Amino acid sequence: MRRPARISLVNLLLWALGGGIILFVAVGSWLTLQQGLLTFEDWRSLVIFGVTQGSIYALIALGYTLVYGVLLMINFAHGDVFMFGAMTSFFVADALAQAGFLNSNPIIGMVIVVAVSAVSAMIVALILERIAYRPLRRAPRLVPLITAIGASLFISNSVRGLYGELARAWPRIDSLVGTVDIAGIPFLKTQVVVIVGAILMMVFLYWFVERTRTGRAMRAVSENKDTAALMGIDVDRTIVITFAIGGILAGVAGVLYGIVFNQVHWFMGFLPGIKAFTAAVLGGIGNIIGAMLGGVSLGVLESIAPTLLLTGFGVPTPNQLKDVVAFTVLVLVLIFRPYGLFGRPEGK
Repeated sequence: MRRPARISLVNLLLWALGGGIILFVAVGSWLTLQQGLLTFEDWRSLVIFGVTQGSIYALIALGYTLVYGVLLMINFAHGDVFMFGAMTSFFVADALAQAGFLNSNPIIGMVIVVAVSAVSAMIVALILERIAYRPLRRAPRLVPLITAIGASLFISNSVRGLYGELARAWPRIDSLVGTVDIAGIPFLKTQVVVIVGAILMMVFLYWFVERTRTGRAMRAVSENKDTAALMGIDVDRTIVITFAIGGILAGVAGVLYGIVFNQVHWFMGFLPGIKAFTAAVLGGIGNIIGAMLGGVSLGVLESIAPTLLLTGFGVPTPNQLKDVVAFTVLVLVLIFRPYGLFGRPEGK
């Protein structure tokens, strides 16, 4: 007769932690909804804002997950690549706005601003790959990780010295002011631009990776670099393209961030970068679909959860704790499902 498996103390503690979290979420949500402080329209607005900021997280998270997919390393400097694109494009956007070109030709103006941000972020990503990471490709995994942290500090402080430490107000674009109704639901025009822009970029990336020869090479390199090289794939070129795509996505995300939050500054890469990393871990780092869904999910959670869970307990300004929600999600994912919702354990 088969003996029942013993339950370890660690598993008991994890079950107790999971039960406590479920109880906290249920009680907090019930108390908040009972009070009826927010209307249906208020909750809907929170969801829309969450999807908007989650779309930005998703674009940045794709850079993390693409690089991890081919190099099995966490590029902690990627948030600063995003920041560099946003800061560089600000000066172009500001010059175009002062000349009146951004408001008289908003589409052409935005294309120029996005192109400047994407190209500048891509250049920084390529420099990182060539100088900081390529020489360490065969080194232990801790070495490039420490290098990435050093590169992050170098980029952020270089931008601080180059562009100044003051926050810059993103120029106003008249055609993006106001709301537009979609299926009877009012959206800010900036939210529509961000959500549609992010969806187009993500659909293009998915098509590129799944349907093109270069995309198949990227998937082959992510499986095994040595085998991919034996099959005639140029591994170095494929890794360079991967960094370039991650940089372009980060540059686009930088402009979308400026449109939504109306300001950019030299330290803006830190929190969005860490949250995008959280989104990548949530979805399963190395998984493109997971990064997309993880980013949007984290954005919605960050927008709704503080109000939904904490208002009922009498917390006066729950939205100030939204960062706590994001990092709590990171800790819980690492505890209960370290390979994410759509990822797979290493070696499988």
